[in-house]
Parts: sequence; structure tokens; C-alpha cells
Amino acid sequence: MTAPLADRMRPETLDDVVGQRHILGKDRVLRKIVERGTIPNLIFYGPPGVGKTTVARIISEHAGKKLYHLNGTSASTADLRSIVDGLGGLDSLGGVLLYLDEIQYLNKKQQQSLLEFIEDGSITLIASTTENPYFYIYKAVLSRCTVFEFRSVEAAEIERALERARQLLDKELGGLEAEPGVLGEIASLSGGDVRRALGNLEMLALAASGGVITRESVGEVAAKNVLHHDRDSDDHYDLLSAFHKSMRGSDENAALHYLARLLEAGEMLAVIRRLLACACEDIGLAYPQAIPIVKACTDIALQLGMPEAQLPLSDAAVLLCTSPKSNSACEAMAAAMADVQAGCTGPVPRHLQNVHMDGAEVKVKGQSYLYPHNFPNHYVKQQYLPDNIRSRVYYQFGENKTEQAARQYREKIRGE
Repeated sequence: MTAPLADRMRPETLDDVVGQRHILGKDRVLRKIVERGTIPNLIFYGPPGVGKTTVARIISEHAGKKLYHLNGTSASTADLRSIVDGLGGLDSLGGVLLYLDEIQYLNKKQQQSLLEFIEDGSITLIASTTENPYFYIYKAVLSRCTVFEFRSVEAAEIERALERARQLLDKELGGLEAEPGVLGEIASLSGGDVRRALGNLEMLALAASGGVITRESVGEVAAKNVLHHDRDSDDHYDLLSAFHKSMRGSDENAALHYLARLLEAGEMLAVIRRLLACACEDIGLAYPQAIPIVKACTDIALQLGMPEAQLPLSDAAVLLCTSPKSNSACEAMAAAMADVQAGCTGPVPRHLQNVHMDGAEVKVKGQSYLYPHNFPNHYVKQQYLPDNIRSRVYYQFGENKTEQAARQYREKIRGE
């Protein structure tokens, strides 16, 4: 029992891999590629512990090529150069397969050093990464590879793998049982990570009193071991995106779920930024009071600190979820910005300019500005946009009650 349980349980065939049926199931593209034996350059992208390394090893065993294995966290340019320098030897006449784990840690120059050999087929690359390859891998390398996304494994599939592992441990330890529901609980607390689940099971098995894993012991080992989060990783941005989109989509239960995950990961400032942005972008003029209310909630959260900050932040999140929605002002601003960035501007009309002394060249003296408060309903018609875009319309009233009331008021004072 010197190797970790996850290594002792490592699948030998694609059928043994836990999960990933969307790419490894019957008639799926990756499975067909492996079965035919002609391996293209591949990139496996997904969270830890979901089978990327395992599938790469299974492929390499059937590739008929000399295998090199490097890890991007420790590989140097010299390591890559030694592989390149060895090309053409008797043991590499059939080509070389390089399995490069965590490729995102290689810099651009290191990735570029492989290009020539990937392109001519002397090196077949299988790379894995936990980060989005479209952000972290050099585009020239990416364009020569096929990307397959590995997904978090469902708890039900992990539970089946845990039962097989329990049977193995039962033989190795001379007896191991688990209370009803324990394996399912370990699986659900693994965050879709098979390796994590197997590691937790092995630890619980070694500590089991009387050879029985109890529900109480699961809580001690696994409960705080589930959250995948890194402030620079895809998980960070995915959680923030899901939080904002849940509020925009009026789903308070989902918003609270993502809020809890973000706060547990210590992301209170990022949460506050999203709450304020959502109030202005997605609720906007449908319920303008949401903006100062959310600002007050976030200020209170900063004063309280965690864990009490959960209270005003959850108030703000639920308020935004249950408020009417309008992005009319956001869309209007985007249209105005598009005009400005395209150069559709023009001089400020003379009557709107700051007070200047008229020179001799000015034919019409004075600004001729009409002060709206001097007119009925505090409104008078006059041109405000520059001449060349004088008829532009950026803002369209939303369908909500607040904006429709504003539209009716506008029509009344204009006599429309």
C-alpha cells in the first residue's frame, strides 16, 4: 500500500475511466481516435482529478511511440531541448509522444520551441491543463491541437468508484465496511474530483475504528476539503459570472449558492463589485432605489466584516434577484459610446457652450440658451446634440412600470 489509492485504482482502459462519457462513450470522437491508433496533437482541459492524466496514459500505452512525460510546473527549456535533440535516434524512429502535464505553466518561448516538431509530426503532443487553454496556451500551439474538455464527475459515478475502492481496501486491510450512505456522502463532498474522493476514502479507512467508516468521521475529513478556488483561475471568474447571471436571471436560490461559495473562498470584495454592477446594469431604471440600497448593504458588509457581512450581502443579492429588470440605460450608454468611439461627435452647439465673449467673426451674438425653468413644466424644446447627430436616439424606455411612467411624463411635457 505504498502508492496512493488513486494510483492503485488507476484505470487500465477507457471503459474503466470514471465519468467523461461525453468524450469517451461509444462512437464519441476521442474514443474513435484512440481506437484507431493514429493520435493527433491533443489538449485535455478540465478541473483536477477528473481523468486527464489517466486518459493520456492509456493513449500513450497504445501509441507505439517513445513516451516522454514532463510537468509544466518543473520542466525547463533544457528538458524540452533534450527531447528535441533525441529525435532521429533508433528508439524514436516511430516518433515521440510527449505528455505535458500543466502546460499552462510553460512560458511562450518554451511552448514555441515545440512548434516545428509538432508540425512535422516528429513529436505528438498530449497536453493537459486545469486552465482555459484559449487564455493560457500560445495560439500557434493551440491551432495545431484538438481540445477536449473534461468535466467534473457526477457524485453517483464517483460513488460507484468508491465502492470498488472499498472492496480493494477490504482485502488489503483485512476488513473494511462503511455505514449506509457514507460513500455517497464522500462522493458528494468531493466537488466532482475522483482523486480527492479516493484520497478521503483511504484516509478514513486507515483511521476507521473497528474497520467501519462512520458518517461522523466523514465530516471531520471531507467537509472543508471540497472547494476548488484560486483567485487567478477559471473557477474564480466562473463563480463570479454565475453569481451575476443568476441575479440577472432572477434566481435567488442560485445567487445565494454562488454567493456562499464566493464568501467561503474569501471573495467579499469581488462579490461587492458584482452586486453594485448588477444594480446599475440589470435593475437600473426599473427600480432606481436598488442602487443606493445595495450601496448601503455593501458599506455595512465592509464595516461588519465576515462572517456577519453575509447578512447585508444576502439581503442585497435577494433584492436584486426579486427586483424588476431593465438594461435600458446600459444599452443607451453602449450606443452613445459606440458613436463616440467611431468619431461621430461634432462641436457642442453654441447655445450650450460655456459663456464666452463673442468675437467679431460671430454673426449671431449671445448664446441664445433657453433656460427650461422659465417655461411651463420646466421644459422648452431646443437642440442639445451636435448638428451632425442631432436626431440620434440612444435611450429606449423599458417596459417596466417606472420607465413607462417616465415615458408618459415625457410625452406630456412635450405635448406629444
